[in-house]
Amino acid sequence: MPALPSSILEPLWVQVAALLPTRQVHHPLGCHRRRIPDRVIFDKLIQVLVFGCGYRRIADATCSASTLRRRRDEWIRAGVAEQLRRAVLAAYDRLFGLELEHLVVDGCITKAPCGGQVAGPSPVDRRKQGLKRSVATEARGLPLAAVPAAANHRDDGLLAATLDAVGLLGPLPQRPTVHLDAGYDYQPCRQVLSERGMAADIATRGKPTPVQAGRRWPVERTHAWGNQYGKLRWCTERRRLVVEFWLALVNAVIVCGRLIRHAWSCYRWDSRPRRP
Repeated sequence: MPALPSSILEPLWVQVAALLPTRQVHHPLGCHRRRIPDRVIFDKLIQVLVFGCGYRRIADATCSASTLRRRRDEWIRAGVAEQLRRAVLAAYDRLFGLELEHLVVDGCITKAPCGGQVAGPSPVDRRKQGLKRSVATEARGLPLAAVPAAANHRDDGLLAATLDAVGLLGPLPQRPTVHLDAGYDYQPCRQVLSERGMAADIATRGKPTPVQAGRRWPVERTHAWGNQYGKLRWCTERRRLVVEFWLALVNAVIVCGRLIRHAWSCYRWDSRPRRP
């Protein structure tokens, strides 16, 4: 059984195959081992992403753990995961449109037991090593950007970097509204928003959260979607580039799944699933 439904896995692989650089599969003299197909590597990396296990656990006779790491690094240098994420977002925007008039930003802390460049003492887990990801979503909860940081970094300190990552996707509507929880109720956050021409809808510190939840709930659901993948719940990667690779891949999978679910009720195609 595949780690993801074939309705999501196959479209992702078609797009990844188009992004991969062309390489010579066999040595011209025939004296080297044959290169393992990229499709095998892709399926293995998806299993690592979903189950969160080590590369040695996934390795078998078809592919070794060293090959998985080398090919992963090749794809990182080629920017495959980031290009895939942008392509999936662009496809969703063409079919249904992204609701960028309202943006939501919030952070989420998960475990990072091996430490690394984006790990730090977690304030919610007895100062064990943890990873924080600051995620920005559009109004319906589709992830637009994710910035990794150590768990002891404050959410308000990551706001500028997260909004700048959203701006890389393209022009935003004039003066979009950014919805934030009470952890961003500080003057520097309002200054960050005003410098970027954005309106602020920030919950007030000291008031009960359910009363002023507003339009912030989609980002909490997006964090729940991300935590379904073991590689984010228990991140053992130590390098920032590798963590960003997995974050981009997770966001691409999430957007692709929502795209197919939304298209199920609007379109028909040959490989359409029997249910959304």
